[in-house]
Amino acid sequence: MQPEIVSIDPKLLVGLKIEMSFSENKTATLWQTFMPKKHLVSAKSDELLSVEVYPDLNFFKTFDPTKTFEKWAAVEVNSAENLAEDFEVLKISEGLYTKFIYQGKASEAARFYSKIFGEWLPNSEYKLANRPHFAVMDEKYKGEEAISEEEIFIPIEKKV
Repeated sequence: MQPEIVSIDPKLLVGLKIEMSFSENKTATLWQTFMPKKHLVSAKSDELLSVEVYPDLNFFKTFDPTKTFEKWAAVEVNSAENLAEDFEVLKISEGLYTKFIYQGKASEAARFYSKIFGEWLPNSEYKLANRPHFAVMDEKYKGEEAISEEEIFIPIEKKV
């Protein structure tokens, strides 16, 4: 598990969001709603972004699978003018992120995230920052195929 530490530029996203919890995971429903409408947005690329916006850093202090957060299905855009249908705008500010490459079935990613938060982060020189978490899925993303690949971005800042 060797992440890359990257500084990202601000991102302007357009997509759909849903309030959910880990115990009431609505990710599939969100993407099933978004994908048929995706063509209505002038995206910068073919990349899809799966974004989590947590209410605050206390969300991770003690794990409670019933705590809710925002989940987004989105694409990056140059402009958010003249939005169609139910689309909303999400701005991700610039900042430091740790970038992991996850390879494997989407349904098995939870174990990978557990290693990030349970092993890598506590043993690193970084702590969580209060910005959105996101995954970037391009042509390498194959869902439930073992060869599927996505980039995972976790917001961080140096420990004091």
